[in-house]
Amino acid sequence: MILDVLIFSLIIGIFVGLSAGYLGSLMVLEKMALVGDALSHVALPGVALGLLYHFDPILGGFAFLFVSAIVIWHIGRVTKLSFETIVGAVFTFALAIGILLVPEPDLLEALFGNITKVVPLDMVMAVIISIVAIFLTRVIYKRIVLSMISEELAVSHGISVAKVNLVYLLLVSLTVSIGIKIVGTLLVGFLVIVPAAAARNLSSSLSRYSLLSAIFGAASAASGVLLSGYTNVKETGPLVVLSGICVFLVTIIAKWKTKTSI
Repeated sequence: MILDVLIFSLIIGIFVGLSAGYLGSLMVLEKMALVGDALSHVALPGVALGLLYHFDPILGGFAFLFVSAIVIWHIGRVTKLSFETIVGAVFTFALAIGILLVPEPDLLEALFGNITKVVPLDMVMAVIISIVAIFLTRVIYKRIVLSMISEELAVSHGISVAKVNLVYLLLVSLTVSIGIKIVGTLLVGFLVIVPAAAARNLSSSLSRYSLLSAIFGAASAASGVLLSGYTNVKETGPLVVLSGICVFLVTIIAKWKTKTSI
């Protein structure tokens, strides 16, 4: 594998892992882990259109994610249905349409990513978007946590819960879209869930939890990319997942040993 491509992919993996892990800490905290995973599949029709008409699949994926996030948010406000219910309906529809649209030779790339297609522009976009996503999430983090505890309490503190939720959904969509190229639409949701779940096993405070979520996300993505380079497997997504699961298992063992030693 070309060294430059591996370096670009590694940098993308680190930054996407950091932002996905950090944002995912809120998903797991709110017990919406499956929402994060399902939301990532909504990008598939956009990725399919990018592959069909030869424009950047990331742009197509983000466009679908962006519109879907707004639609999901609006339906939630109107119907009062849970995010899990709405996202479940939208994601299955999007997955069906995406599978029908994706050209068969490009199906694996769309679902599991392709490290060989990474270019310098992807790296620059990933770094900038990840930094912006982390910064904005940090700004609204405590507001979201407060709204999880009590929406009435959040409103009494002047927080617009609906607007904060919309911003958060858009940030998740943005982060998921930049991870598609190296992890794929089927598995990129993993980076929003498992690193945060691993961090919960070792965290005694909110600040430690969010920090570890970001670190575990970066470690999972970076390890998967390095394994891909070492094994010459271009579909990076499964290797990122295996790396992340190893991190998760280590935290389970660490938590178990801590409990048994008390």
